[in-house]
Amino acid sequence: MTRTPENPATEERVIEGVSPVAPGDVPLTAEEYELLRSTVRRIAQDKAAPLAAEIDRTGEFPWSTIQSLGKEGLLSLMLPEDCGGMNGDLVGLCIATEELAKVCASTALTGLAHAVGLMPMMIASNEEQQKRFYSRVTDDNCLTSFALTEPGAGSDAAALTTKAELRGDHYVLNGRKCFITNGSVAALHSVFVRTAPGAGHKAISCLVVEDGTEGVIVGKKEDKLGIRGSDTTELVFENAKVPRENLLGREGEGWRLAMSTLNLSRPAIGAMAVGIAQGALDVAIGYAKDRVQFGRPIADFQGVQFMLAEMATQIEAARSLVYRTAGLLNENKIEAAGKSLATEGRLSAMAKCFASDVAMMVTTDAVQVLGGYGYLKDFPVERMMRDAKITQIFEGTNQIQRLVIARSLLH
Repeated sequence: MTRTPENPATEERVIEGVSPVAPGDVPLTAEEYELLRSTVRRIAQDKAAPLAAEIDRTGEFPWSTIQSLGKEGLLSLMLPEDCGGMNGDLVGLCIATEELAKVCASTALTGLAHAVGLMPMMIASNEEQQKRFYSRVTDDNCLTSFALTEPGAGSDAAALTTKAELRGDHYVLNGRKCFITNGSVAALHSVFVRTAPGAGHKAISCLVVEDGTEGVIVGKKEDKLGIRGSDTTELVFENAKVPRENLLGREGEGWRLAMSTLNLSRPAIGAMAVGIAQGALDVAIGYAKDRVQFGRPIADFQGVQFMLAEMATQIEAARSLVYRTAGLLNENKIEAAGKSLATEGRLSAMAKCFASDVAMMVTTDAVQVLGGYGYLKDFPVERMMRDAKITQIFEGTNQIQRLVIARSLLH
C-alpha cells in the first residue's frame, strides 16, 4: 500500500514537535478499501461468526480470531508502512470494524480498542518510541489498550487521580483505572496520569506502560451485559516504575492527546454500531422471508415491511455520517478549512451518537420482527441488542456527545 502524495499537505500537529496521527496523508484507494473489506469479511465469516455465540455465553476471549487478524497484518492496519504496518487510515479502520461487528461485536471491539490504544502513540511518539512500540505490534501481534477511565472519573475524565511522580529516570505510578478494554490481554497501555499537583486537565500526561512492569496489577474482570467476549478489566498501579522515555509528548499534554484520540476514534465506534445494526437487519430480513403466518411469509405484511424499511434507512443514514466524518478526518479537510478541534469533535460526536442510537433502535426492532424467537439465544439478535447498548455508553455517553455538539454550535 505504498503511495506517494502528489501534493503533500502541511499538517498542523496536534502537539507541537511530535509526529501526527495518520500514515493516511493520502487516503487508501477504492480498490484498497475493497480488498480490506473482503479480507476482513472472510475472517469475520470463517473465524468470528462460528465463535460469536459461544464467547458470548462463556465470556472467553477470542484469541484464535485475533491471531487470524494478526496474521493478515490487520492489527497493524493503522501503522505506517515503513514501520511494518499497512499504512491504513480512519476509513479503513471503520471498514474493518463494521465488517467484524456484523457477526461479533466482541471481536470488533477488541480490534477497535487496540487501534485506539495505538492512537496516542501515533499522535505523539518520537522516532525512538515508534521503533520500540510499533515493532511489538508488527512483529509480535501484541494488543494495546487506552486507559483513561477511573472509578471516580468517567464522563468527567479530567477528574482522574492516578498519579505519576518523576523520580530520576522513571515515573512511579499509583492509582486505579477501570473499564479498560483489552486490560488483561494488552502488552502496551496508553495510560493517562496526573504528573503535577492540583486539579484540572493541564496536569495530565500520557505514559506507555508495558507488560511485565512491576507494580501493575490486573484487577477485576467485569461480567457484562453484552460484548462478553471482549476483555474488560481494572488496571491497578502500586508504585509501578515506568521509564521516563515512555512519556508521550511532554508533561501536561495528555488531556489534549486524550481528546484528540477520542475525536479520531468515535467514528469507528459509530462504524461498530452500524455493523451491529446491519447484522441484525440481515437476520431480520432472512427470518421475515422464511417465517410463515396466516399462510404467507411475514415479509408480505406491510407492518413488517415498514419496520424493515425504517431500519434500513436509519442504517444508511448512520453509515453515511460515519464515513463522511472519517473521510474528512483522513484528508485533514477540517484543519485545511481553518476549523477548530471543537468542530472536529462535533462531527465525531454526531457520528458516534447517531449511529449508536440507530444500533439500539434497529436491534430492538429486529428482536420484534423475530417475535418470541427473537428473545431466545437460538437467534443472534438478542445478543446484538445487548451488544448495541454499550455503543451508547462508552467513548463518552450519548448525553456527553450531545453536550459536545451543543457547545460547538453555541460557542
